[in-house]
Amino acid sequence: MTSRQRLRSCYSYEPLDRPGVYSRTGFPKNDSTYDKLKAYLQEKADLKRQWRVIDFFAPHELKHHAERYSDDFDPHVTTLPTPAGELVSTRLISRKGQPGMVEKHFLTSPEDAEKYLSLAIPEPSFDTSSFFAADTEVSRRGMVQVLLPANPGGKVASLFGSEAFGLISITDRDIVHALCEREMNLALRIVKHLLSRGAGPYFALAGEERICPPLHGPRDFADFNVRYDKPIIDLIHDAGGKVHMHCHGSVKKVFPDFVKMGVDVLHPIEAPPMGDITPSEAKELARGRMCLEGNIQIGDMYERTPDEIAAHTRTLIADAFDDKCGLIVSPTASPYIRGAGEKCFGKYKAMIDTVLGWTG
Repeated sequence: MTSRQRLRSCYSYEPLDRPGVYSRTGFPKNDSTYDKLKAYLQEKADLKRQWRVIDFFAPHELKHHAERYSDDFDPHVTTLPTPAGELVSTRLISRKGQPGMVEKHFLTSPEDAEKYLSLAIPEPSFDTSSFFAADTEVSRRGMVQVLLPANPGGKVASLFGSEAFGLISITDRDIVHALCEREMNLALRIVKHLLSRGAGPYFALAGEERICPPLHGPRDFADFNVRYDKPIIDLIHDAGGKVHMHCHGSVKKVFPDFVKMGVDVLHPIEAPPMGDITPSEAKELARGRMCLEGNIQIGDMYERTPDEIAAHTRTLIADAFDDKCGLIVSPTASPYIRGAGEKCFGKYKAMIDTVLGWTG
């Protein structure tokens, strides 16, 4: 099989010659220590390139300015004008290449939510020609996946932040539903625009982890994720497409909901202590219906030995590939530690080589 054929079969739960093997590629910027790993992934792994809708479509006009905060951070202030008044968010951006953090979210109250709801839902009209150029470029080595904006529930949770969203999901549940419905309708317009121009058939959703155990219980997951994600997934399926979903968390109690929604590939599958479901448990729940993508903890790619990663990979394949279908071996996240590319290279190589050497 070519990598393109293999990934297509993974997404369709069809027989495979071997498991897929893949890594997310959000490397630290301007870090040459990862050059060797990037080259090895490009040569040996099954490739998935993300074509991000947010690179081509901004649903609302935002105003930005930066301020001086300290020697370590600069606040970047974003203003969102609405018919009912301005909303303001502040994010601290590192001056030294480190991760940033949100200092103030757009929404803090039901009154802010009403301002956001006063915004008209835009009609997408962005160009998709670069998707087809990327698909031609990747060719037999893999696929191009359309990365949609955050799912409706995840977008609403991010507008509030975890603490404020948790509170308003209890005190003003109707407002949360109104916001989720608005974001769902925008997402449906975006997907219809993409489908009308032939983009796809592989689409990716993320953001569900913001309303997933242990942060939220199964009721919230069903009310704010399943309810508003399923129409989006159904629209893609009706057009012959497939859906990948990324969701960290303790997913065991809500795992059947991913299957119910019609998710075709779920990443990652985290066993204790980071999650609460083993690969063999996930396989039994997903068998015949949903491909598993994972699971080697990203921290292990820095802290374990190559032999340990190879053994982990063999165990994962034994636990989740008994039917020769539905498994893409993958770390839980992108390589992320600045300056540590050489440290993790041998572990990635062990993972990839173990998959490539699998004979069944």
